[in-house]
Amino acid sequence: MGHDVTDTADARKSFHEALDELRNDTIRLAAMATEQIGAATHALLDSNLAAVEQVIANDKPIDDLVEDIGDRLYVLMARQQPMAGDLRTLITLLRMLPELERSGDLMKNVAKAARRLYPLELEPKVRGIIDQMGRQATRQMQIAMEAFADSDVAEAAALADMDDAMDDLTKSMFRTILSSLAPDEGELQKAVQLSLIGRFYERVADHAVNIADRVTFMVHGVIPGDADADGNADLT
Repeated sequence: MGHDVTDTADARKSFHEALDELRNDTIRLAAMATEQIGAATHALLDSNLAAVEQVIANDKPIDDLVEDIGDRLYVLMARQQPMAGDLRTLITLLRMLPELERSGDLMKNVAKAARRLYPLELEPKVRGIIDQMGRQATRQMQIAMEAFADSDVAEAAALADMDDAMDDLTKSMFRTILSSLAPDEGELQKAVQLSLIGRFYERVADHAVNIADRVTFMVHGVIPGDADADGNADLT
């Protein structure tokens, strides 16, 4: 009997060690994806083709780590019977992986757009907006991951309000593009690329908000916005 208890305790210890490793690796993954925001922004603003290629190349290690973490998560879930709190953490990690992977993909898209824009110069106002969007996206992702690392629901809740700033920047970008649009094919292609770039940053900020929502689920078992009229949450 005592042997069974010891085996169970060892199994739980092993489970939590593996879960801690997965949490830490997901935080490392987020750091890699977040670094891509600044790198892609600088590559675009500096018209640096070598930096553009580096951003594109850096997406592969992100994708590889996403796959590795996902595989390990499924194995851990299959071999153990996690309790409610641990199960929510595992589900949260699984749901965060595509958010982080897509954020990396979006910055790869910014880099590719920078390559298509080369060697066109960007107007000072557009450059300023892009710089702000890069900083805003970076900050939102950092706060979302800080909330995750600390299981801080209050910090996670702040992301929804912060996202308004990114929405305002996106609108400002579109207004600026439309106001300077000239009936020239080169200018039209430039406007299309800049519109896409603005959307890419906005989507990264959205992914940060989604991650923050997952933190609330991880801690309380409730996803913001999922409660019905009676206050009951759909946790499926």
